[in-house]
Amino acid sequence: MSSFREETYKKIGKNIRKYRLLANISQEKLSEILDVNSKYIGHVERFERYISLKKLIEIAEYFKISMKKFFE
Repeated sequence: MSSFREETYKKIGKNIRKYRLLANISQEKLSEILDVNSKYIGHVERFERYISLKKLIEIAEYFKISMKKFFE
């Protein structure tokens, strides 16, 4: 995998964690909201799994933030 791709997914995972913690929501609760496996968010935040664009949009909508916030 290219380092650009790897760094992008790491940045997304870190930012998901950041906004999840700011909202005071557990990984399990966010997984419930997204209707995914209870360990999914942890895997994404630790860059063990790729997140789909669909799920990233759902997270942005839930947190009421723009998609670009995940890439900053």
